[in-house]
Amino acid sequence: MSKRLKGLIEKELTGKFQGIESLGVINPRGIDANRNNQIRRKLHEKGLRMTVVKNTLAKRSIGGKLTGFDSLLDGPSALVYGEASASVIARLLLDEKKADEKLELRGVFFDGEVYAGDAGVERVSKLPTREEAIANILGAILGPGRKLAGAIKGPGGKLGAILKTIEEKAKEKEGAAPEAAPAA
Repeated sequence: MSKRLKGLIEKELTGKFQGIESLGVINPRGIDANRNNQIRRKLHEKGLRMTVVKNTLAKRSIGGKLTGFDSLLDGPSALVYGEASASVIARLLLDEKKADEKLELRGVFFDGEVYAGDAGVERVSKLPTREEAIANILGAILGPGRKLAGAIKGPGGKLGAILKTIEEKAKEKEGAAPEAAPAA
């Protein structure tokens, strides 16, 4: 491959990898074309892409943005990246691994840390996504307020139920007494 062609490919890859914060690396060896297309289709549904790339071109095109991920590049590599969080990438890769045991997961890289191998990918998959983390925080913030509102509302609701029962019993007694008087 000529230097000019490598430069063009590197420029294209730099554009593709711009703005990514996390990526997964798999070994594409042993995956047939049909399985490859299935994997790409599933990734595309989640807003992710998979690119098979030479290791040296990947290192140069990503450059200093994701320093340290190059330890995952050993032999043929396919990079899985996109707008989704690292835990979404890891979950999808684990689903594909369950469907096809031949798939070799090299690892996931995000936030400056490398999570290598199947164990690393599984560890990342258990992390909450951004949306899940926000929901957990909101739940923690709103929890005490919900308990306080329940504590304030609870006794008042019980008192209201008791008064309603007394009122209904009083209406029943009033309705029963006038009916009994005309009969006598």
